[in-house]
Amino acid sequence: MKFTEEHEAIRNTIAKFIDKEINPYCDQWEKDGIFPAHELFKKMGDLGLLGIAKPTEYGGMGLDYSYQIVFSEELGRIASGGVSMAIGVQTDMSTPAMAKFGSDYIKQEFLTKAIAGDAVCAIAVSEPHAGSDVASIKTTAVKDGDDYVINGTKMWITNATQADYLCLLANTGGDNPHLSKSLIVVPTNTPGISFSEKLDKMGMRSSDTAQIFFDDVRVPQKNLIGEEGMGFTYQMQQFQEERLFAASCLLKSMEHCIDSTIEYTRERMAFGKPLLDQQVIHFRLAELQTEVEALRALTFDAVDGYINGVDVTLKASMAKLKAGRLVREVTDSCLQYWGGMGFMWDNPVSRAYRDTRLTSIGGGADEVMLGIICKKMGTLPRKK
Repeated sequence: MKFTEEHEAIRNTIAKFIDKEINPYCDQWEKDGIFPAHELFKKMGDLGLLGIAKPTEYGGMGLDYSYQIVFSEELGRIASGGVSMAIGVQTDMSTPAMAKFGSDYIKQEFLTKAIAGDAVCAIAVSEPHAGSDVASIKTTAVKDGDDYVINGTKMWITNATQADYLCLLANTGGDNPHLSKSLIVVPTNTPGISFSEKLDKMGMRSSDTAQIFFDDVRVPQKNLIGEEGMGFTYQMQQFQEERLFAASCLLKSMEHCIDSTIEYTRERMAFGKPLLDQQVIHFRLAELQTEVEALRALTFDAVDGYINGVDVTLKASMAKLKAGRLVREVTDSCLQYWGGMGFMWDNPVSRAYRDTRLTSIGGGADEVMLGIICKKMGTLPRKK
């Protein structure tokens, strides 16, 4: 994938924004267990950073997804995984289906606000009993007059307590679990919606995550995204951008872990010489950097196919699988070389170790990625 001056301009803009508006505050946001999403997203919207690959008529830049992936890669520089994830929910998880399949009303009423940073979005798919098994969700949306009446619950919802509206997947009728679901935009100020307390997570501490309850929640049927019954398909397509985001966002995060470990082990003396002089350490760091570059090549290759209309389900799943496993390897190896300092809560590698563990769970667990890859390879057991 060839990058232009325009790609680099976007990269430089987001890098400067992160250095000025995000990283100086990450430690406090981690302690607070939340960051000011409305304030931050508005600043990003004013710079055009929330609609890079979205249509120009709704406030986006109208650029292809290669520009979006440059933005996503740069988010890996953020010192708190919770913040970068929350931004990704806004740009790559809750709004792609609106942009691709939504009516003009959906785009004017909801997408424009998300792109401008005037509204915070969340994606409401997972449920307490149905995480990666999307087909098993139980939340229902039943027609009543001109409305849908929604009942159910959603779990582990990023941006939940600050979200202005949800891109919600619900059952709208039919026996086929893959043709019975629809995506519906649900404003969070609608009567009947309530939230749990913020969930107490191992990592992603700056991201507000909660369970959401729906008790006879009424929304107009015009809030339907695309066609009724196509929600599962739309969500599977939306997952492609989520998985490419996950892989690209981790690249610089892993490189930061490696670079900071190099710096630490160069200064840390043990047995009369810098730790970095130990061959086992500098060889291992070289191996890890090589793996990061390999993941970058796979991710960019998938993006190249995506912008050219190729089905990248296989490569996006491979990139997501590899990213989740590699980041565990990188953070664990680097933390080891920090010794006791690596076990401290406020150590940057320790934070990355906690934050990035989610990659192998959210957006489709490793086992789901493997199932998709096997299906594409034709190696799944044949049905009898």
